[in-house]
Amino acid sequence: MLDKLKQRWNIHSNTQVLIILIVFAITGFSVLYAKKLIYSFIGVDPEWAWYIRLPIWMLVVLPTYYALLISWGTIFGQREFFIWFAKKSYLRFNKNKAEETSSAER
Repeated sequence: MLDKLKQRWNIHSNTQVLIILIVFAITGFSVLYAKKLIYSFIGVDPEWAWYIRLPIWMLVVLPTYYALLISWGTIFGQREFFIWFAKKSYLRFNKNKAEETSSAER
């Protein structure tokens, strides 16, 4: 399993894989707390309909996740990997959006 991750992520050591997985875990927990703080700050109520909360989540929490990911990655010495990962994820979002636009035009 570690060898697949090392090959997929183009990294060389098991220690680096372990550090990256730890950063993903810490970021996941951090974004949960950040979401609570952000939602309470802007006044989002958990009882609001999902179609109101979803755009807020996409505009506020998703960028916060990537900022935290790069921040924690920097603290753990893996800044380059997480910048690459964030760019790859961003391009994946844009690719899907471009495909939707081109198929809607047909």
